[in-house]
Amino acid sequence: MKHWIERIADDLKEWNVEKHVIASGTSISGSIHIGNSCDVFIANAIGKQLKEMGEKSETIWIADDHDPLRKVPHPLPESYDKYLGMPYSNIPCPDGCCDSFVEHFEKPLLDVLDDFGIELTPKSGFEMYKDGSYNEYIRIALKKADKIREIFNQYREHPLSEDWLPYNPICDECGRVNTTTSYDYNEENDEISYKCECGHDGTINITSGNGKLTWRVEWAARWKIFGVTCEPFGKDHAASGGSYDVSKVISEEIFDYKAPYPVPYEWITLNGDAMSKSQGVFFTPKQWLEIGPAESLNYFIFRSKPMKHKDFSPNMAFLDFMDQFDKVEKVFFDEEEAPSEKEAKKFKKIYEIAQIHENEGLPFRPPYRFLTVAYQIAGNKPEKIFEILKKNSQLTKSFENKEFGSLTEKELADFNQRIKNVKNWLDKYGPKFVKFQVMKKIPRLELSDDQKTFLGNLANLLEKKEFNSAEELHDEMYEILNSDGLKPQKAFQAIYKMILGQKQGPKAASFILSLDKDFVVKRLRMEE
Repeated sequence: MKHWIERIADDLKEWNVEKHVIASGTSISGSIHIGNSCDVFIANAIGKQLKEMGEKSETIWIADDHDPLRKVPHPLPESYDKYLGMPYSNIPCPDGCCDSFVEHFEKPLLDVLDDFGIELTPKSGFEMYKDGSYNEYIRIALKKADKIREIFNQYREHPLSEDWLPYNPICDECGRVNTTTSYDYNEENDEISYKCECGHDGTINITSGNGKLTWRVEWAARWKIFGVTCEPFGKDHAASGGSYDVSKVISEEIFDYKAPYPVPYEWITLNGDAMSKSQGVFFTPKQWLEIGPAESLNYFIFRSKPMKHKDFSPNMAFLDFMDQFDKVEKVFFDEEEAPSEKEAKKFKKIYEIAQIHENEGLPFRPPYRFLTVAYQIAGNKPEKIFEILKKNSQLTKSFENKEFGSLTEKELADFNQRIKNVKNWLDKYGPKFVKFQVMKKIPRLELSDDQKTFLGNLANLLEKKEFNSAEELHDEMYEILNSDGLKPQKAFQAIYKMILGQKQGPKAASFILSLDKDFVVKRLRMEE
């Protein structure tokens, strides 16, 4: 069973090149989120796989930081609309915390690359224009403008004008790049004449860096500049007659370079909505690390094929997702069994691709969902949380016989990090119904006589018997409520009312076993 990353690497190995260059790129138009950073994650995985196969490989990331600002990104004020049309590279930092707009939005991604085990060489589109990397390709494109126009027109409903040139200068007057139109090129002095919608008519030298190739020509040019052999990109570029189709022809017919192996991927939605930097609908890799381990984002991206729809929700659905991730991780490390042999192979292959630290062994990550309960009972007290886990049989075979004091430094670090993730999830995304607080004093809430009888009988049971599992206690609780003729809902409501001061709470049996026994007995008997 091969993962799709491995199949891509197999295909690339047949290219018989001296070195593979896997390219990724991101428009720095606002916060870089888990949707538009898929380029980076997929490119890194392909490059890593090629190296494991003995191929020379480099992963690069190109910041498209010379493109024009088309929408004001969240959470910038509306006053930033004065920069619309200007290259990101010429826009100041919105908070004054960085040297530029570009650094402000790319830094959060670059800062977490190590956390995700991503190795890449960063490049800047702006710097490439400034240092002359594009100069020769601009000249070629301008000299072959008629041929490029012919290629473009094959994919256009309305043909381009006869004097159209594949280059947009930055207007000397208004500073915008998406409002200029080039109409003449002087080969002798590398000057372009242009008009701008602001009314300015000017000339610019292409070696100044104060302009850029039109996107599909630029994309093809940089494939040749870097020797790109593979590039992941969003499905919009992969549409029939879209950017990749056009750039592929330009690459081969204008720049005499074989277009790279394409890896298109489906966009990631957030709670069912398309991610939007301008609307503030996005979730970043840095935000992910606040609530989950880096491997879990890799798992989210690599568990299904790239063109399969992926929706992410940091709310209750995240607990279901973490249940799946925890299961896959434990199957990989032979801590749990998969539902079938086929599933076991599938789980292990996906986790193998998602894994970051290959030689560190099983991380100590107790069940995420259960920790949302244990944390609210014990607070930020790892030792107490550990005892609750043990009491409720939540530790896998490698840890079930361990004591808290025998955890290694790494295991303790893993444990503390998971507790921190759970706390952040509860604080930021946990819905009200999963949150609770053990009341220090008996809540003054009314109970029926049969509820009081049930609580008294439950207190007697807990006092005289030790329970080894939540399942065992659960069964005996049902025996009591059935003998008392009480409906389960009423019985459990009585427990939650007395301990939490509300009508609902976590699974009753494991919740009771997680609390101090003497406290529970007294509270069920309504004794202070």
